[in-house]
Amino acid sequence: MWGFESSPGNRVSGDIPVKIFAGSASRSFAEKVAQHYGQALGQLTLHRFSDGEIQPKYEESIRGAHVCLIQSTGAPADNFMELLLLIDAAKRASAETITAVIPYFGYARQDRKEEGRVSIGAKLVANLLQAAGASRIVTMDLHAGQIQGFFDIPLDNLEASVVHIPYIEKLGLEPLVIVAPDAGGTARARKYARYLHAELALVDKYRTQANQVHSMRLIGDVRGKHTLIVDDLVDTAGTLAYAAELLLQEGALSVRACVTHPVLSGPAYERIANSPLTELIVTDTLPLRQPSHKITVLSVASIFAQALRNIHHHESVSALFFA
Repeated sequence: MWGFESSPGNRVSGDIPVKIFAGSASRSFAEKVAQHYGQALGQLTLHRFSDGEIQPKYEESIRGAHVCLIQSTGAPADNFMELLLLIDAAKRASAETITAVIPYFGYARQDRKEEGRVSIGAKLVANLLQAAGASRIVTMDLHAGQIQGFFDIPLDNLEASVVHIPYIEKLGLEPLVIVAPDAGGTARARKYARYLHAELALVDKYRTQANQVHSMRLIGDVRGKHTLIVDDLVDTAGTLAYAAELLLQEGALSVRACVTHPVLSGPAYERIANSPLTELIVTDTLPLRQPSHKITVLSVASIFAQALRNIHHHESVSALFFA
């Protein structure tokens, strides 16, 4: 018992066991979450047929349990399909509730139609997660906040600023300018600037297609100041390297970047190594494919563990955010 009062014939959340399971894409991260939560990961097996088809099986009873499934849905698409199958298997095994813990929410960049004859991938993903049987979604720093409106179930969008801001404060960068890499990231950058008592600047970029920047210009003054680019994800790192060069050309003393999700695909590691970036600060929502002396990884596992604990006890999750 956790001390909650229950009416006759009704169970409260404290009576319902919490069981945490890891998808194959987030095994290491899930182990850290479970450790912070104070329990071991649940047992499951994933069988793969010769053609790659996935068949999950829970190796313990989850009947009547709060099941938490931890899986980032980055590439390949198998990771997302695996999560859907895990949700379906949990539902068919009579789990009380199923929380899909998606540290990195893939397809979030496809949140609207910017041109004709394209899909809205984020909405499709939301539909599939709900159809599979998810009761709740817990994620971090969605690429676009409006994705929360795609769901008809609760969604908790945690913030990496809880670990980023204290780390930046310890660096003692003065004077400091927070740089938004595009207009869409201005709200996030402004929040960091407010807590770090820093100025704000904006990189105005024009893309001809995804992952390719045609032109870029700076709005704001960075001359004689340290700069920190704040974004939700870094993919091929082309924009980041380009922006770092621009900031130094404009007279910045140093350039760092603070990013939640290290997607880091294609030539990203080479670009970061060859860029004028002093440091790239990321979280462990996705595993790094290779080490880099320029990349610092901050763990957010304890934040997810506390969020799951608060959800289980019907306590506020917003208490984990900066106001």
